[in-house]
Amino acid sequence: MQRDTYVVRRPFLHWLHQRSNPGLIVNFCFIVVLFFSTLLTWREVIVLEDAYISSQRNHLETVANALDRQLQFSVNKLLFFRHGMSEAIQTPLASGPLHHAVTHFDTLRKTSNWQIALDKNRTLPINGVSDAFVEKTTLLNRDEERLQNELSAALEVGYLLRLALSNRRTEERIVYVSRAGFFLATDTPENPHDISPRYYQLVTQPWFIQQSERKNRARAVRWFIYPGSQFAGNQTLITASVPIYYDHFWYGVLAMDFNVETMKRLLGEATDGYPEGEYQLYDTRLTRIASSQSPNGEASPFNASDMAQIAQAIETDTQGGIRLDSRFISWSRLDHFDGVILRIHTLQEGVRDDFGSISVVLALLWALFSAMLLISWWVIRRMVSNMYSLQHSLQWQAWHDPLTRLLNRGGLFERATKLAEHCQRRSLPFSVIQIDLDRFKSINDRFGHQAGDKVLSHAAGLIASALRTNDVAGRVGGEEFCIVLPGLNLEEARRVAERIRSRIDSKEILVQKSTTLRISASFGVSCAQEKDNYDFEQLQSIADARLYQAKQSGRNRVVWRHHDKK
Repeated sequence: MQRDTYVVRRPFLHWLHQRSNPGLIVNFCFIVVLFFSTLLTWREVIVLEDAYISSQRNHLETVANALDRQLQFSVNKLLFFRHGMSEAIQTPLASGPLHHAVTHFDTLRKTSNWQIALDKNRTLPINGVSDAFVEKTTLLNRDEERLQNELSAALEVGYLLRLALSNRRTEERIVYVSRAGFFLATDTPENPHDISPRYYQLVTQPWFIQQSERKNRARAVRWFIYPGSQFAGNQTLITASVPIYYDHFWYGVLAMDFNVETMKRLLGEATDGYPEGEYQLYDTRLTRIASSQSPNGEASPFNASDMAQIAQAIETDTQGGIRLDSRFISWSRLDHFDGVILRIHTLQEGVRDDFGSISVVLALLWALFSAMLLISWWVIRRMVSNMYSLQHSLQWQAWHDPLTRLLNRGGLFERATKLAEHCQRRSLPFSVIQIDLDRFKSINDRFGHQAGDKVLSHAAGLIASALRTNDVAGRVGGEEFCIVLPGLNLEEARRVAERIRSRIDSKEILVQKSTTLRISASFGVSCAQEKDNYDFEQLQSIADARLYQAKQSGRNRVVWRHHDKK
């Protein structure tokens, strides 16, 4: 069991020796430097990415605020008209023309299409339908007690709407639609027969129906997008509407229409000075209204999967950003429009801007540094490898005999001393074999030193082939060899010596052309357990004495005890 323990520990020592290779240390240092340089570069990339995202959001917020301010002007105007209408309903003007116009209504109320106008150059006319038309639906209500005040208020607001018509910048149309069967519009029908169809089209629009008290309890501004009718040129319209309430009674709806071209123009004015990226305006259902792309440029398309991701992101946050393939999408909700504005920034645009340029430079610097580091690693690795090989070669030459490739005397003594100490600490057997080639001098004299060298190499090869991996053999003299056998007792060492002797004795050596020799060797064996003495020099001395005894007894034999006979 002790011998097995010793044998198992050898691979571990070999593994530990391999890990001390300077080449592995150079590789480790290179990997550490490359790792930390990459980590620092990645950290800078993360910082740049955060700065880029912040920049995109700032740009989008600036554009959204600019568009919001333009829409706020129209929304404030709409609220101003509502306030004026409510005040006029509460306290109508007591003027003769207004009173005459309201009185004139009684003569027109049964007519299918009627119109009341004071001065078409200064105010808008009231366009109405018959009592029979109003009575067809429960949504409409011609309340007699409130009707006169509402008609008077509508004529008053007509002056304001007329002024808005002459000075409008953004609105396509402003209209007041009453539940009492009449309406005022900045695009008053030219043909009286169009009044009933127009009124029907107005009161069936979502922006009118959705303003009831049950559906808009907050009485806030509501935005709608819907396909236009024949009266609006069949173009898509975006409408902002507010209900008119007084004394808990719903009178009607004030609405302001915008067409798509107007919204696109407003978006273009808001994005002026921010040429990078594309801005798109959407309603709450993510129906695209306008894009900042030029008329000839096609807006960035989104497939159903992209729109689903955008919708999910917008639902959880009022502003933010997500990545879709090579595009970065940021969004922001508008305060004065029931919708959202998106900014689409592509990878190509990102590379061209400042952050992209810095990122490219940073990537190039990292690549250059990594290339220089790799070249330096290769050069240093080669230098260290050459130095390590040279050191290993010099160390091998210092410890080994160049002819036999066994350990020389100094190397053998150093290794043997350590093995003896190891075996002594673990109470393991420790044996030594001393070998001397018989009549070697005569071989040199007869055939020359080259033949002697062949004999020495031949004998050394036979000795080495008979040993275990943890045994040690060395050349300690001209034709004298020594073997150290850790873990073997005297009898086991004798068998090893006998095996080597038999191999040497049975092999012939070609020393010259057509000339072969058969050599022999004498052996002396000693063991530390004989006298519990682990001193290598003394064990070698004992083995040497027994070797001398083998010589005296006729050579070509193993002596492992005094007076041992072959």
